[in-house]
Amino acid sequence: MDLRKITDDYAVSPQLQPADMAALAEQGITTVICNRPDAENPPPLQAAAMQAAAEAAGLEFVFNPVTGGMLTENNVDEQADAIAGSEGPVVAYCASGNRSTIVWALGVAGEVPVDDILSRATANGYDLAWLRPQLEALAAQRGA
Repeated sequence: MDLRKITDDYAVSPQLQPADMAALAEQGITTVICNRPDAENPPPLQAAAMQAAAEAAGLEFVFNPVTGGMLTENNVDEQADAIAGSEGPVVAYCASGNRSTIVWALGVAGEVPVDDILSRATANGYDLAWLRPQLEALAAQRGA
């Protein structure tokens, strides 16, 4: 398991395994968000199997699939709502953690300074510099 801490309460990861859920619970994680569409995974790693493993470990599970190049405003809103509604730290995963970082970044634009968003992403191996214009536009739109 390769957890990359973006904030004190939000980490991202490449693909998790069902067996990782108990370890996440032991680390104090309360919510797992799957940003990986089922079409990218074999049945043992699809959302239903991952949700069963998460719930067996006492974790909340949110399925918010983000298809590469087709990120929607609904994805951003659902991610932000899941993070805000969690009773504790959240781990989101996809193939590499990149999509989970992007959807978080878009959701916090306007709450977190754009430079901070980008530096947190870069520190965890995700270069989102290309996203700066969109993050700045969202921040302006949201009144930050």
